[in-house]
Amino acid sequence: RGQEVDTAGDGFYAAFDGPARAIRCAREVRDSAKSLGMTTRVGLHTGECLLGEKLSGLAVHIGARVAGLAPAGRVLVSQTVRDLVAGSGFEFDHFGAHALKGVPDSWQLYAVRESTP
Repeated sequence: RGQEVDTAGDGFYAAFDGPARAIRCAREVRDSAKSLGMTTRVGLHTGECLLGEKLSGLAVHIGARVAGLAPAGRVLVSQTVRDLVAGSGFEFDHFGAHALKGVPDSWQLYAVRESTP
């Protein structure tokens, strides 16, 4: 229940109706790319977006910055995503506090632990 909404260079942006679905899809994309000999870096954030010709807004910008910090082959999420999927069975490893270019404050980031659903 997600859809690709935009591309940027060799990457793409997708929107989902829930953060747990976004995590599951991110892992599927990563695994499919790996089977083709490619590596991915995935970053997820959730928040208010502006709907127009393209999906835009600070939440989109944050998601892109989180993806830029993700290690190859990992799914990195903001604390907002981690908090919203509490109770879903996902587990996370703390990835530290980071300044995101163009975004105020420091952001706590988490890597999705591979042993979770």
